[in-house]
This record gives sequence, structure tokens and C-alpha cells, in this order.
Amino acid sequence: MRENIEFRTEDGVTLRGWFYPAQGVAGPAPTIVMAHGFSAVREMHLDDFAEYFSRHGLACLVYDHRNLGASDGSPHGHVDPVAQIRGYRDAISHAETLPGVDPARIGIWGSSYSGGHVLVVAAIDRRVKAVVSQVPLVGGLEAARRLIRGDYWAGLRANFDADRRARLQGAAPAMIPVVDEGNGPSALPTPDSWAFFDNHRRTHPDTTWVNAVTLHSVELFAEYEPWPHIPRIGPTPLMMVVARDDHLTPADMTLAAYETALEPKSLLVLPCGHFDAYTGAMFARSAPAQADWFSRHL
Repeated sequence: MRENIEFRTEDGVTLRGWFYPAQGVAGPAPTIVMAHGFSAVREMHLDDFAEYFSRHGLACLVYDHRNLGASDGSPHGHVDPVAQIRGYRDAISHAETLPGVDPARIGIWGSSYSGGHVLVVAAIDRRVKAVVSQVPLVGGLEAARRLIRGDYWAGLRANFDADRRARLQGAAPAMIPVVDEGNGPSALPTPDSWAFFDNHRRTHPDTTWVNAVTLHSVELFAEYEPWPHIPRIGPTPLMMVVARDDHLTPADMTLAAYETALEPKSLLVLPCGHFDAYTGAMFARSAPAQADWFSRHL
């Protein structure tokens, strides 16, 4: 049975989530720290992964990033990759203090945007003993160039600059939808992004997810480059899960990035798109492989 938890970051922001004790384990257990991707909240299928891992002897700490979901932080909807990376490290520190956790056997799991975060955290924080990075963002600028038409870039950068000047003068940050059903501006401008988030909103009327992020979040997305950290992860064991038909975090970029990782490493390629990796047959294929990876290396 999961427990509600909260903990404070080093700079004093309260993050909230769930703790899943490891089932069938006597004594301190290996533990996975988990968070979601760009703007997403823990109810978007992280509970499915955590429940599966828990049933297979792995405790899980699942939480919402700052400024998102049930966690505190201002402005709400501001997605800062550096702050989220620090949040992972604070979550590891909190996990080390929990009853039932073996602080010497902590792994990290991330997907999409946080799939990039765990690559960075695993490279710089040696408390991490194993990592799974699912459909990760490995290069923000190249991914953004593929998502945004070339003739839109000049106007978008002008908007970034105007927002920065306005914030410096004390104005509230400009906001942009995460997804849009039509052709309007959005942070994740793909039909499958709309389908994923809209389906969650319709099936979870009490959701804490909000269809808005700061425009600055998009600028930070385009500046974010986890790729150079990948060769520094080893000898920490790395598993990367790639969706073959992914065009949000393009599969060819992820596969090329995987080749730069040192051993021990493992690659799982799923025959699906980005969001299919969370559910159905792809979850049934991927979750056991991920649990086995953590179990073997923790």
C-alpha cells in the first residue's frame, strides 16, 4: 500500500508524492526514485510502473516536480530542467532516510524530459547505482528544431526575448499551452501529445495537471542538452528504452546517444510511438525488463 510523502528541497520548496514499500522483502530494500516528463504529473501512469516494481521487490519514491502537480513552487507551470535535476538529488537524499530503504541501493527512473534528467543525475551523483531512461530527451535544440517549423523560429526567439525583458520589469511570465488540439502554438506540438494529455484530463477530472507552462520553459527546453553526460554515466549500469516510432524525442537521436554510453548498458527498442511506452502491450513488455535490470544491479 502506497503512502503519501512530502519532503523539502535544499532551497526550501516542498515536493509531494508517494512511497511504495517493496513487497516480499525482509529488511532494507533497493529503491527507485521516479518523476515524470515535461509538465506531466505522477498520476500519468507512474503509479503503474511503481506498483509493478513494488510487487517485484523494489521500493519506489514517486513525486511531482516543483511547480507542477501536487508539489509547491512558483510560478506554477515553470519547467526548469536544472531545478528538476536538483529535485531528483533531493529526492534521493530523502529516500535515504526512509524506513525500509537501503541507502546503498538506490536507482533512478525517468521518462521523456525526466529521461534526460536521470542521464545527467546518474553522471554526476554516484549515490545512483542503476538507471533506467525511458524515451528520453537527449538533445533539446535538435528536438525543438524538428518539432517547430523553421520559419517560426525567428518569431519564437523574439517572443523569448520580449518575455525576458518583461519579467525583468516585474511582469508575470508569459504562458503557453502544453498541447493544442488544432494548429495553435503549444510547447509539445504533436497530435499524440494532445491525445495523451487530453485523454488524461478527460478520464481524471480531479487531475492536478494544468495545460499551461511558462514560455520560458520552452526556451529552457531548447537549451537543454543531456547528451554530453551520457559517456560519464559508466560504470553505473544504464538501461535505455527507445520507442522506434518516436517523433517527440526522436528515436534516431536516442539511439545515437546510446552508442556513446559505456558498459554496463542495455537497450530496449519498443515498436511504438512516444506515449505508447506507458501503457498496454508496450508496458507489459517493458516493465518486466526494467524491473529485471534494477533487480540485477541493485
